[in-house]
Amino acid sequence: MADTLALPRASRREIFAWAMYDFANSGYTTVVLTAIFNAYFVSVVAGDGVDHAGRATLLWTVATSITNLLVLLTAPVIGAIADHGAHKKRFLFITTTGCVLFTAMLALVGRGDVWLGMGLLVLSAFMFHSSEDLIAGFLPEIAAPEDMGRVSGYGWSLGYLGGLLVLGLCLLYVQYAQAHGEAVTDYIPVTMLITAGAFALAAAPTFLWLRERAVPQAMPHGQSYLTVGFARVRDTLTHVRRYRDLFRFLITLAVYYCGIYTVVVLAAVYAQQVMGFGTQETIIMILVVNITAAVGAFGFGLVQDRLGSVPTLAFTLAIWVAALVLAYFIETRTGFWVVANLVGVALGSSQSAGRALVGLFSPPGRAAEFFGLWGFAGKLASIVGPLVYGAITFITVGNQRLALISTAVFFILGLLLLLTVNEKRGRAAALGGGG
Repeated sequence: MADTLALPRASRREIFAWAMYDFANSGYTTVVLTAIFNAYFVSVVAGDGVDHAGRATLLWTVATSITNLLVLLTAPVIGAIADHGAHKKRFLFITTTGCVLFTAMLALVGRGDVWLGMGLLVLSAFMFHSSEDLIAGFLPEIAAPEDMGRVSGYGWSLGYLGGLLVLGLCLLYVQYAQAHGEAVTDYIPVTMLITAGAFALAAAPTFLWLRERAVPQAMPHGQSYLTVGFARVRDTLTHVRRYRDLFRFLITLAVYYCGIYTVVVLAAVYAQQVMGFGTQETIIMILVVNITAAVGAFGFGLVQDRLGSVPTLAFTLAIWVAALVLAYFIETRTGFWVVANLVGVALGSSQSAGRALVGLFSPPGRAAEFFGLWGFAGKLASIVGPLVYGAITFITVGNQRLALISTAVFFILGLLLLLTVNEKRGRAAALGGGG
């Protein structure tokens, strides 16, 4: 395992630089996966208005699931290699550059370009998700255990503000374009360019000020980083009982993340296909949800450091269940706005609490590897959740209400599994090398 340099405690500027990556990459997830390109793909690229048959929705979920299958297969090994060779920052630069490039190329996707759209989505999202795991691996290096919830919440809240800013810029352009009579196939591609440019610009502080604290280890004779990476992952999986609360939580996370990722990639689709929202109204709704998500991430981050990660996460999962049950019965747009903001509060806080808990349970020097497993669990969920939603929508010939209520089951099961996780024991196992 990699040692860590005896550098001074991370300064406020370095913590800000780390959090700025959440600010930078949130424009991608907000615009491409949550608010604009997903709805554009379903209604224009792969469909023609309302997706009555459910085919376009299914194609979207297939594309996101392929992406997450690729990340699932590569994340633990990339994390292990990054730890052993102290390459987290180098890999982060490569994945960031790739995401920016492929996001810009999404501007080439127009009506009927189904395979081009799916291919570029898979490539850009793969780079995005890989970079998420790598930036998360820096958290245990820059934050003390008692501050991890606060720092993680700071990153998530700043991230939602970043998504808010980029989505706001896109909204201004969409309003301008519509006022000048432009078609949706003209102005949606430009929002992809706005998103790519904002990502590149906002990520600059991360690469300027965030330091790689890990120390490279000498390569064993006759081995490569790839073989070492696989060996470390095998070692981690072999010694699962030493970190049983971490792995229990990863299973828990995989279950409730099925629900989170489904909502993230299909909320705008549901708003337009079921509730009748237009492009502008959908964007405004996501803007408001980003504000409540930022408040939720920051507020619950403070609560988490006082009450513990497990109780905080349990409360946020209960909010998720309540929001989705309400969504199933609500028929009015006003009621859907209430549900959307409940989802915002739960979204920011549940993601932040989960990341901090993985950080607390991660042994020193293996942060990137264990966050790779976090990515593994999350991406497994990201395959299952959307595919279940897409399959139910397709089988029921477009019944997205039934598909949405099925998502609540993931949060209920996650809440029950969370009760088996012992936070103190998991932290002691990480500090002691097992438990």
